[in-house]
Amino acid sequence: MQAMKKLILTLIRLYQKYLSFDHSWWGKKTEYRVCRFYPSCSEYTYQSIAKYGVIKGSVFGVWRILRCNPMSKGGHDPIK
Repeated sequence: MQAMKKLILTLIRLYQKYLSFDHSWWGKKTEYRVCRFYPSCSEYTYQSIAKYGVIKGSVFGVWRILRCNPMSKGGHDPIK
């Protein structure tokens, strides 16, 4: 199970480095943030998987992504 956790965490970091508008090189060219929350949805998912494991952490991450929409107020939402 640890190998799966490490793989998923690595995939999240790769996403952040190359694709994310909040973390990658092309997102740093502008001051505009895409994610309404802090930490960003990908960072929140990374931290929750690191803390709670693959299954429970992924559920928290998916729930956070579902809440990140134009109707949401957003703001500071740390891992509990």
